[in-house]
Amino acid sequence: MKQIRKILCDKKGEGYIDVAVMVLCIMLVIALGVRLFPIFITKMQVDNFADELVREAEISGRVGSETSNRQRVLEERTGIHPTVQWSSTGNLQLNEEVTVTVTIQKDLGLFGNFGSFPITIRARASGKSEVYWK
Repeated sequence: MKQIRKILCDKKGEGYIDVAVMVLCIMLVIALGVRLFPIFITKMQVDNFADELVREAEISGRVGSETSNRQRVLEERTGIHPTVQWSSTGNLQLNEEVTVTVTIQKDLGLFGNFGSFPITIRARASGKSEVYWK
């Protein structure tokens, strides 16, 4: 901290160049953070998406219309449209395990189209049915 204060208070010309380079580096780090934070937010949304879908399957005791309706509601609420894969479909007997895998691709563009590449965000959740089918 003392070194930075010394550079800022220096009356020589090199101090001004150091400050300009420092500001440029700080701005690049901030720009990188602004581009990366939405990826982490999407990861959290996909995790919650999978957890809520599995919970719906646990409560209803099947993978079918209830989980499809819940998926549609979650897509409307979050604004993401992931690919959903279930380990099994139909009725789930009491304590039968079900797993859902939610996958979405996001484009990680660091600076416009330069350095842009797609990444796959995946979340997996599992649970056990709470319904006994006769």
